[in-house]
Amino acid sequence: MSRYVSKRLSRIEAYTPGEQPQDKKYIKLNTNESPYPASPKVVEAVSADAVARLRLYCDPECKKLTQALAGLYGVGEKNIFLSNGSDDILNFAFMAYGESGVAYADITYGFYPVFAELHGITPTVIPLKEDFSLDVEGFKNQNKLVVIANPNAPTGMEISLSDIESIVLSNPNSVVVIDEAYVDFGGTSAIPLTKKYDNLLVCQTYSKSRSMAGARLGYAVGNEALIADLNKIKYSTNPYNVNTLTQLAGVAAVEDNDYYLGNAQKIIATRVYVIGALEQLGFEVLPSKANFIFARSPKISGLELYLKLKERGVLIRHFEKARIKDFNRITIGSQQEMEIFISKVTEILGE
Repeated sequence: MSRYVSKRLSRIEAYTPGEQPQDKKYIKLNTNESPYPASPKVVEAVSADAVARLRLYCDPECKKLTQALAGLYGVGEKNIFLSNGSDDILNFAFMAYGESGVAYADITYGFYPVFAELHGITPTVIPLKEDFSLDVEGFKNQNKLVVIANPNAPTGMEISLSDIESIVLSNPNSVVVIDEAYVDFGGTSAIPLTKKYDNLLVCQTYSKSRSMAGARLGYAVGNEALIADLNKIKYSTNPYNVNTLTQLAGVAAVEDNDYYLGNAQKIIATRVYVIGALEQLGFEVLPSKANFIFARSPKISGLELYLKLKERGVLIRHFEKARIKDFNRITIGSQQEMEIFISKVTEILGE
């Protein structure tokens, strides 16, 4: 870094994205992308005519997309916030509501501690239980911003709506953010609870179940006043943060929602197959409601398995944190990709 950068920024340990190697073609099971393409309606929406209009600024209000999502979830347009990926929304939430501190789990999405450090927010880190489930009681009565990934990453495990409601009720003067990036793969959304509680903000993304990771689109649902807070930050930083083509694709994806729900069911079915196959090989696999699984083997370290699979053209995600270093996070790809993955793992264990 340069000698001009602030001391606080120089101390930040930036988030490390999943590998996107270019040296050869891999079966990519490391970044939780969908194995299925965007729907035909989305492809049609991003037309030559739309590209020709890129000389004009995009709609900062994302009016058509806001209407589409409001209709999908049965909420008002003023209950929807759109931004450049759900990471943007999480960043805004830390900025807006973290003045008194923030609470999140010790094993969870790696961006939470980055945002806390970036904004000088004091974190309260709550360890997962021995079985890697969330310590629900630990998040109660925190009286500060609470951020929970549900289903959690990288474990894939979820807590119930009643647990979420109890956390929200116990923190009446603080905002609770539920990060639902993976909810479409068997989880239960807390969006209906936003009609009941004015301190609950739920965010989702187009990157996973809607096959649009490269488009960068996320949205939040919450009380009208919370959405106004997020819009104030958006209009104070980058009001044009959802581009024209992404807005068009986002509307088309909502119109083709059944296509994406169908793909999510395929991924769930493949997940069942992979869990069964790995368990037959002696792996421990945590219960997952996401488009990935978290698994470890007593026969090989997490790092060694990751490296040996990479040599064979299969990428999975390994974490160096001591508590989970023997685990790997494995994205659920297509059935064919996962059959290749299982064959490679079998081969490695047989060496």
